[in-house]
Amino acid sequence: MHWADVIAKELMSKQDSNLISAGISPTGSIHVGSLREAVTAEAVRKALADKGADARMIYLIDSYDPLRRCYEFLPDSFEDEVGRPISHIPCPYGCHDTYADHFIKPFMDSMDGMGVNCEIFWTHELYQRGEFAETIDASFQRRDRVLEILSTVTGRAMPEDFHAFSPLCKSCGRFSTTRVTGYEFPFVSYVCKCGMEDKADIRKGEGKLSWRLEWPAKWRIFGVTCEPFGKDHAAAGGSYDSGVRLVREVFDAEPPYPIPYEFIQLKGKGQMHKSTGSAVSGVDALNMTPPSVFNYTILRVNPERHIDYDSELGILDMVDEYDRIERSFFDGDATDKEEDLVRAYELSQPNGPRTTMPVQISYRHLVNVVQVSRDFNEVLETLKRTDDLRGISIEELKTLEQRVECVKYWLNAFAPESVKYTISEEMPDVDLGEEENRFLSSLLDNLRGSDWDGDLIHNTVYETAKESGLGAKKGFQTLYRIFIERRNGPRMGYFLATLDREFVLQRISEAASKV
Repeated sequence: MHWADVIAKELMSKQDSNLISAGISPTGSIHVGSLREAVTAEAVRKALADKGADARMIYLIDSYDPLRRCYEFLPDSFEDEVGRPISHIPCPYGCHDTYADHFIKPFMDSMDGMGVNCEIFWTHELYQRGEFAETIDASFQRRDRVLEILSTVTGRAMPEDFHAFSPLCKSCGRFSTTRVTGYEFPFVSYVCKCGMEDKADIRKGEGKLSWRLEWPAKWRIFGVTCEPFGKDHAAAGGSYDSGVRLVREVFDAEPPYPIPYEFIQLKGKGQMHKSTGSAVSGVDALNMTPPSVFNYTILRVNPERHIDYDSELGILDMVDEYDRIERSFFDGDATDKEEDLVRAYELSQPNGPRTTMPVQISYRHLVNVVQVSRDFNEVLETLKRTDDLRGISIEELKTLEQRVECVKYWLNAFAPESVKYTISEEMPDVDLGEEENRFLSSLLDNLRGSDWDGDLIHNTVYETAKESGLGAKKGFQTLYRIFIERRNGPRMGYFLATLDREFVLQRISEAASKV
């Protein structure tokens, strides 16, 4: 049974309705690994819904978190913003309303494409509406209990002046520089390093809870019954351990069913965007492959297992596996070991699986086709020479176009140079000898009478090179040199099949006549 179904079954045994929560703090570009939380939460929601259970999902944007430092990607002027909530800081590039908007909006657009069915909440708005007021009050009323729990769970003595609430200074606008001096509902008295002395109203978002209190407060406010979170929070003495006691003993509620997940590890050399120089982001991942493929990559393994993410050639392997499991889903020929993978495919579909097997054009093939085509219309014309596109539906055309755009993005941003090439419009200036001449002349005769099929072309090149005495390796190298001015390249038969037959024959004829 797939892990999402196991969790759904467990949740249904505990309560009739379930609320799954996930979230993120948008203090910078969203790393690809951050997608795992949303995909995991949505899979559990889907698994519950598939069983007829009452289930919904919320996604919390921690927009009231302070900017902790002036990151290297920020202008030096943002040093003055450190300590202020990111919902109050301007966009560093002037293209969004706030800092938080800038880093979360592209990510949220990507989540829509992934089919994550959730209600979104911004924490700064929750504070402003007074949603946290009750839990803030409880943290003051039961301050001794809070200190005892934090000290016991973390194994560290808490400072005598520790308070779970940080007022927002009305003068400098920072959390990090204020100190609580008193409390009488609903006001928190404070002094700030900037010299300000005032009171903060906990009903109006004039401050926030520390992370170890804010997380269980969210469970209490929303009634969360299940939540995935990174394994760092699940460590002994970590924020989940303290949250369990705090929500029970301070906020009078129950903790959610935990789903600790391992991290996504970037693998290989090419894990930086070639234009921006930044590591693979969630937006990058969903631009390199369709969302369903990325979803499948997450859902195919249990949350407690790490995922190696290779944005270079690993992308091709990733899509190959997805296509293979898709065929098994529709053919019904999956082995017992593949049943969970087929279920992962089913859960990975943003709008649910299709009723019939879609047209499949492999990524490896599209990598070649895209590089010899100027636009999508030319892609279609090329594919008509290599694949059967008769009867392709409008929906399938849209899916194919999405794949083409993803391949283009991958080629421009992360693909290794070994798979990239440009067709030489004119015959390159290459030195060819008598052996190459015999090979090319024989190949020209053999291809003229051959069907224009990738496998057939490849075998014809291979056999002709051997029979001519040149040898297969040098035969392939000769063709690469006259078409792309390199000594290596894509699989020869499929590469030539993507090109116009007359163009190929003319180029080979021209090369043979140069000797």
